[in-house]
Amino acid sequence: MGKRVAIVGATGAVGTEMLETLEKRNYPVDELFLFASSRSVGKKLKFRGNDVPVEELTADCFKGKRIDVALFSAGASRSKEFAPPAVEAGAVVVDNSSAFRMDDGIPLVVPEVNPEDIRTHKGIIANPNCSTIQMVVALKPLHDAATITRVEVSTYQAVSGAGQAAMDECVQQVRDYLAGNPVRIEKFLHQIAFNLIPQIDVFTDNGYTKEEMKMVKETQKIMHAPGLKVTATTVRVPVLRAHSESITISTEKKLTAAQARAIFEKAPGIVVQDDPAKSVYPMPFFVSGSYPVYVGRIREDISQDKGLAFFCVADQLLKGAALNAVQIAELL
Repeated sequence: MGKRVAIVGATGAVGTEMLETLEKRNYPVDELFLFASSRSVGKKLKFRGNDVPVEELTADCFKGKRIDVALFSAGASRSKEFAPPAVEAGAVVVDNSSAFRMDDGIPLVVPEVNPEDIRTHKGIIANPNCSTIQMVVALKPLHDAATITRVEVSTYQAVSGAGQAAMDECVQQVRDYLAGNPVRIEKFLHQIAFNLIPQIDVFTDNGYTKEEMKMVKETQKIMHAPGLKVTATTVRVPVLRAHSESITISTEKKLTAAQARAIFEKAPGIVVQDDPAKSVYPMPFFVSGSYPVYVGRIREDISQDKGLAFFCVADQLLKGAALNAVQIAELL
């Protein structure tokens, strides 16, 4: 039986990926509604060969449409304003923003990790932060096998995580720098071309950024492990698409690198690329546009008895956002 589906923020980077993912995964859509700001009204987007018009997002736009699932990718403030009216009109909202992630009673779901949590929803299901999603997909099978007690992660996050304008700025900065022209800085705090910026979002009182604290708190919530020790350093790098992460874990039960590799190979949503002798490991350029979380550089941590280190890469617009939201819709 098909569903009546809405995409809110349909013309944005994640919204267009949601549209394409629904089509690629053959999600059963009987009727599709596309919503965006007034600037996008009148545009038409292709879905299964048909032109679907973009309507203006308003508090009343959901009324009478009998929408089953609404995928939101319009930002936290707009989610807070428009998700409740969507729920009141009968839709289940899958929200990609940070608006509801840490709210009690609202499940924060990664289908490979905690699919059972969707049963507790009361109309809204939150999609986690992109960097958190790919990490917990990799952590979950190891946690099930050996119980993780501590996680240390450093991220290498692509500029597309800051939107299409940020991607354009990075490309233009590269051109200007190589041509010897002045480099314009608008979307980032510093030049990103040929550089990296160890700050994503604003700093909090404890010296961590909000992006880093998202990874800490969201991981604990998703994995039902409030006592799990997590520390994060998030870094923006001049890569256009796909986030990378260097992860070191401590476990209660020792796992060898071979055991961890075998666990990863059987885990859902993971592809192992790990052949150091042939310089095979995940890289963002080659992962862009694909669905899985890629894992490599799997090795035992020589600084502790029960520790592992590995490297993972995933397309943050797909598994880190649009794909994860569609997978939640599939669970529903």
